[in-house]
Amino acid sequence: MATNSKPILYLPLENVESEHCALIVDKGLAQIKGIESHKVELNNNRAVITVSNNDVVSEAIKVIKDLGYGVTTMKKNIPVLNMSCASCAVSAESIVKPIDGVVNASVNFATATLTVEYLPNMTNPLALQKAVQSIGYDLLIESESTQQVTLEAIHEEKFYLLKQKTLWATILSFPVVVIGMFAMDIPYANEIMWLLTTPVVLWLGKDFFINAWKQAKHRSANMDTLVALSTGIAYIFSVLNMLYPDFWHKRGLHAHVYFEAASVVIAFILLGKLLEEKAKGNTSSAIKKLMGLQPKTVVLILPDGQQKEIAIEEVNAGDTILVKPGEKIAVDGIVLSGNSYVDESMLSGEPIPVLKTTNEKVFAGTINQKGSFQFKALKVGKETMLAQIIKMVQDAQGSKAPVQKLVDKIAGIFVPIVIGIAILTFIIWLILGGDNGIVHGLLAAVTVLVIACPCALGLATPTAIMVGVGKAAEQGILIKDAESLELAKKINAIVLDKTGTITEGKPKVTNIKWLKEDTTSKQVLLSIEKQSEHPSAEAVVDYFTEEQNILIHSFESITGKGAKATYADETYFVGNKNLIKSNNITIADELQQQANKWSNESQTVIWFANSNKVLAVIAISDKIKETSVIAIQKLKEMDIEIYMLTGDNEATAKAIAAQTGIQHYKAEVLPQHKADFIKELQSKGKIVAMVGDGINDSTALATADVSIAMGKGSDIAMDVAKMTLISSDLIKIPQAIKLSKQTVATIKQNLFWAFIYNCIGIPIAAGILYPINGFLLNPMLAGAAMAMSSVSVVSNSLRLKWKK
Repeated sequence: MATNSKPILYLPLENVESEHCALIVDKGLAQIKGIESHKVELNNNRAVITVSNNDVVSEAIKVIKDLGYGVTTMKKNIPVLNMSCASCAVSAESIVKPIDGVVNASVNFATATLTVEYLPNMTNPLALQKAVQSIGYDLLIESESTQQVTLEAIHEEKFYLLKQKTLWATILSFPVVVIGMFAMDIPYANEIMWLLTTPVVLWLGKDFFINAWKQAKHRSANMDTLVALSTGIAYIFSVLNMLYPDFWHKRGLHAHVYFEAASVVIAFILLGKLLEEKAKGNTSSAIKKLMGLQPKTVVLILPDGQQKEIAIEEVNAGDTILVKPGEKIAVDGIVLSGNSYVDESMLSGEPIPVLKTTNEKVFAGTINQKGSFQFKALKVGKETMLAQIIKMVQDAQGSKAPVQKLVDKIAGIFVPIVIGIAILTFIIWLILGGDNGIVHGLLAAVTVLVIACPCALGLATPTAIMVGVGKAAEQGILIKDAESLELAKKINAIVLDKTGTITEGKPKVTNIKWLKEDTTSKQVLLSIEKQSEHPSAEAVVDYFTEEQNILIHSFESITGKGAKATYADETYFVGNKNLIKSNNITIADELQQQANKWSNESQTVIWFANSNKVLAVIAISDKIKETSVIAIQKLKEMDIEIYMLTGDNEATAKAIAAQTGIQHYKAEVLPQHKADFIKELQSKGKIVAMVGDGINDSTALATADVSIAMGKGSDIAMDVAKMTLISSDLIKIPQAIKLSKQTVATIKQNLFWAFIYNCIGIPIAAGILYPINGFLLNPMLAGAAMAMSSVSVVSNSLRLKWKK
């Protein structure tokens, strides 16, 4: 762990392969405040830095990445055990953050998860676990494959023990309440209550005292501190009054005992934790549903054609799997033989089954209908789309919304403030309370400590985020982090890519006009398009299926324009009109007229030419998705400005915009200009969402405030984007925005009730009503109110599940 001396950190560098690279990194580090010395060791492939505090490390890594290099870090989500409130999360987070080698650390109370990024050459999960154990918590650092099973077992055991403790605390506390409230005059009343209260406080409630002591050793405090102080003071005060009643009798006062307060407070708090644990389990039901989609076994087809049932863990990429009617598909793959309809609603949110035939992709977790087929396993284990979805949902549920950062700060100082209020309450009662000042002051101080539990405050934001992210996943909307979910409601401008976003992204050649048709030209055109990565190239390749490929030279992809290559000492060009113009190539009138006609019909025109003249024009059409028009209309009804950016020509862009009702559009936009356009909108105060599906959209996606990728698009787009629409359907965007509004509204409701509860409860507990009407809140009622506040917040979050 970090000591008082300034830590020296070793950042393992990636892609720093020369003195020039090392110099660039070194100069970048020199600009960062808080780095007191720095040196890049090229032979050790690392940067050695002395920092004033560990907060500087994440900034240093960001600077290095921005310069185009990398730093080897590990990122893990590790379950945290034994936390009881938001202050616990703050304590666990604060003990991990200063550890040398930790880049970022965040603890989410609702999900009981530590999200940590660290330098593997400087620390490891065992070191993190040791630090966390020192303050009374623990980390579950088993492998991911066994972690979930172990976690479920731990939660089940915890819930069972909590249930047993709550039951016994209730059974033992009930007679104490009856005696304390209605039968104080029976013989040995105090002794009977002492006998029944002692096991409740010292046995069933011992964890509160143990954890409070561990916190105190680290000069920290949490809910356990409040419970231990309140019940401990009430118990000790009652024991002393029972054993030495003469102390009060000599002063003309009655020796009150408050055994019922000590025992019932613990009973109510245990009941609250039990209900809270059950409710928190419901918030993660989306994850459980997703995990339940994967079958435990599969039928493997052996090389000799025999069938063998094996565990899903034994499936390897390349294996042939048989899927029978009604079975769940185990891993991602491609159909080899047979056909069937497959229910992919868990991926897309769409209820209509999809026909799967030879060479069609199938995905883990989807459900086969009536047919039977064999498929080749392509992605197994963590690589399947289902596994990636589960991980993405877990990461998002564990992430913190911006508002949570403020709540964490409040939770961090909340308990010490409450203890201060309790002490102040006792002092004021002591001075102004007259003969009963000590008794009333002690009772009021105990009640303040009981009622001010920060659980509701800590659960307000993360429970709503968990339910919101889970509900989105069930609707086919994957959300990577809580910040995007919170920010989506503020979107007032959306930038849409055209191909694959508004349109289906499956362009087809509808027509072709040659200046002079010949076999060589067709073969050259086919050969160039086979090497091109542009979506329209695939349409041309599909069109010329009967032509033969020939060997071309000097192929070059020209970003935003097309491609060129050489064959038989002649240069050929395939692309848009800008490519033709920039190379001063002659266009025949008949080809120009035909191109204009197709453009006016919203078809994309591809030009094929040699170095002198255009040889052919090709018409390519990409059908608009059925739901795009409806989605755009819904977004306009939300007062969101819609912009379409496309690399396609002006005529096609204009026609698509007219058909979809988009007022603002730009044609022939290069990839880098999309990001510039988003920055321009942001400079006008717009909260901008970018929706795209291709590699060329990745920069714009990274620039936008909220980035949304199409699930059927490129992996890079999905990696960069903070949201992914699995079905690639724009109608999901209004749904995501509406869900964002509902989630943020729920967070605000939760925070309001959590704050208002404490704002009203603490003064009443301190005795503010006593001078007015003689009312002094009983600690038992305070314990019940505290328990119900946490349950009400979680219940309010669960209401999100049933909202439309």
